[in-house]
Amino acid sequence: MPDSVNILFLCTGNSCRSQIAEGWARHIGGDAVVVQSAGIEAHGKNPRAIEVMREIGIDISGQESTSVNDGMLQDADVVVTVCGHADEQCPVLPPGITKLHWPLTDPAKAIGTEEEIMAEFRATREEIEGRVNKLLESIKTGEIR
Repeated sequence: MPDSVNILFLCTGNSCRSQIAEGWARHIGGDAVVVQSAGIEAHGKNPRAIEVMREIGIDISGQESTSVNDGMLQDADVVVTVCGHADEQCPVLPPGITKLHWPLTDPAKAIGTEEEIMAEFRATREEIEGRVNKLLESIKTGEIR
């Protein structure tokens, strides 16, 4: 991988999907990536997102729920929007930044029993893991920079 690619995961509230993506990218990418996540707004971290990541040994409880700012956008090499609202509201990016969109279902909107809701969170966690692996491989091969 190129030295220290900066990835920004952008969501509506930076509470769930972008937090999970940040956790996976840090875990899988290690020192080869600088990872941030942010929201169009900051809604705080979702306890179920923290729990499903803890189940697989990744602690995201120390990550912050933040609103995107110009500095984050300027520093980013790759911006990944993880929901339609963030994709539509994404600020204009500086030239040279790669923008990707992952239309992920919001598990925070799942309804049903606690087990059914947690199953949605686990499914989202697994989908994000696959997407992060593909993203990091594309960075490694130079397909994305």
